[in-house]
Amino acid sequence: MQEPEEKKHGVAHLFAASGYSAAGLRRALGESAFRQEVIFFAAALALFFWIGASVAEFLGLTIIFLLMFGVEALNTAIEELVDRVSPEVSRTGKHAKDLGSFAVFCTLVAASLYIGYVVFF
Repeated sequence: MQEPEEKKHGVAHLFAASGYSAAGLRRALGESAFRQEVIFFAAALALFFWIGASVAEFLGLTIIFLLMFGVEALNTAIEELVDRVSPEVSRTGKHAKDLGSFAVFCTLVAASLYIGYVVFF
């Protein structure tokens, strides 16, 4: 087993954390669902530009999609951990994956409702 890395502090910790986040983004981009959500965000941004949405509405859209990206990343982490810990099909593993998927679905619905509200009201 590998020795744990020594904890970094201050600015070194900030740079290390940024590197971990960049690695997480690269990993997320490997997931087709994440890429589809990025395309959904780009389409929503284009729609908001087209209808002349306010800055506050753009901010709301961005916040919802950042939350969606975070939930998708957590869902991917759940799937990876379940596959690592329990490679065989298990009821508990299925429940964990289903719940992660449901969390992503909730953010997709929230984004869709928000977009509909801004466009039609």
